[in-house]
Amino acid sequence: MMIRVTCAIIRNEDNEVLVVQRGEKTDHPFKWEFPGGKLGRGEPEEECILREIREELSMEVVICSRFDPVDHNYPGKQIRLIPFICDTLDELPVMSEHVDFKWVSPESLVSVDLCEADIEIAVRYLEIVGEKKVERENETETEQSAAVDSDLQKMINSMMSMQEAEWVAASAGENPALFRKLLDYSFSADRKLAFRASWTLSKVCDRFPDLINPYLEKIIESINSIDNESVQRSFLRILSLTDAGKISRRHQGILADHCFKALNSGFSAIAIKAYSMEIIYRLALIYPDLAHELAASISLLQGEGSAGVIARGRIILKKLSEVSPERGDQKEY
Repeated sequence: MMIRVTCAIIRNEDNEVLVVQRGEKTDHPFKWEFPGGKLGRGEPEEECILREIREELSMEVVICSRFDPVDHNYPGKQIRLIPFICDTLDELPVMSEHVDFKWVSPESLVSVDLCEADIEIAVRYLEIVGEKKVERENETETEQSAAVDSDLQKMINSMMSMQEAEWVAASAGENPALFRKLLDYSFSADRKLAFRASWTLSKVCDRFPDLINPYLEKIIESINSIDNESVQRSFLRILSLTDAGKISRRHQGILADHCFKALNSGFSAIAIKAYSMEIIYRLALIYPDLAHELAASISLLQGEGSAGVIARGRIILKKLSEVSPERGDQKEY
């Protein structure tokens, strides 16, 4: 019976590769291997490798690509090793199943005492590295930039978890070029890429809220024309956490108009209504007259039937009464 096993070629910032050493009482004592493990029943391969790396090494990785599996016959068993190429910022794994680890250059893999199946993976990886090196040497600067752009898009589209988004968010917070790429991808015609990029962008803004300030007007000017509801939700979430005073008066008006329309529409998603309430509330702190209109719109949502919207409405009405005492006798629902 073929045993299906995933493994990860994990690269650090220096393009070194992580290998780990098996213990004395294992099938291949003291041999080195690429970390990974068996697939669970019905478990997707990508989820398996992410789970295994967390469980075995307490590391967060981002899947960048994969290549063809390697079948190998060991005495008494046959395995299919499914390799993924991953990146990480974690340098120190916390080992729970292995006895040692080391980072080695790709060229040094040939001198590591690897398990037999892992040797085949290492050889194939070295072929890929060599092919990419030749390709890079022959590329123009523009072509290299396009390749990096393509790889980044693939990475964003392949993200499987909140932890991966947080990893990219941390990188974008320190890299203005990556931050701008996430913003550009949020407007992509590729709906999946736009959704993942805008979602990740919102995670960046959670950690580094001031980074979005130079782009607020661009987002607001485009908000009415975005037909990707997931992107609109992410943008409104970002705007709901932004200091409205940092937005120009004209753009405050555009934003207020959009949010009132979303709030009063019978077709807007629950999250969009909730974020719209918060945005208008922040604008009402600057323009108190908006408080009455916001309270009226919230009251009209009584028949919405959504517990989430009703709860959010009550919170907003309470905050309005605290900053505007004359709102205190407004009937809540």
